[in-house]
Amino acid sequence: MPLWTYGAAYLAGSFPTAYLVGKANGVDLRTVGSGNLGATNVFRTLGWKWGLLVYLVDGLKGLLPTLLLPTAVGVARGWPWGVILGVLTIVGHVKPIFLMGKGGGKGVATASGVFFALAPVAGLCAVAAFAVVVAITRYVSLASLVGAAVLPVAIFVQMREISPLMLVSVAISAFVFWTHRDNIGRLLRGEERRVGGPPSTAEGSAR
Repeated sequence: MPLWTYGAAYLAGSFPTAYLVGKANGVDLRTVGSGNLGATNVFRTLGWKWGLLVYLVDGLKGLLPTLLLPTAVGVARGWPWGVILGVLTIVGHVKPIFLMGKGGGKGVATASGVFFALAPVAGLCAVAAFAVVVAITRYVSLASLVGAAVLPVAIFVQMREISPLMLVSVAISAFVFWTHRDNIGRLLRGEERRVGGPPSTAEGSAR
């Protein structure tokens, strides 16, 4: 695998979608709401249309490099090269070089795109679980955690074995839980903000 493909995957993931959308609307999203440059903070701050746009673009940041870069250099899309490139897009999203490695998102949308490329059925199951939890509880963070937990289970059920891709999905899911550790604390304390609800004191102090 040529070295440039690794750099291309990381740079694609680093594209600061939420930051640019915020700036286009006169807002630095790192200083409002949760301070996170992800679709959820955009949704809360700028509305559902901008939030949906950011989610889709961040998903494409994971989907397209994972699908297209292996094909461009004539290697398999799945394990291991597609997985490595997909993980690099997630790293780029969380630690974007265009923002000096600071102020990225939590990786959920980009990881969704990666696994839609690698395991479409399992990826769809995770997104469906996310949507159901949001609809019932209106907690986006809880929905992200449930979707992350569903993903490796769905991959195992689909492949009927503990595959390398399943093990990677477990690692990615654990990473999502780690990036949501503050949200988990607020959920346990009953302080997490619901979609459409007012910002909590804890969220404001976490900027």
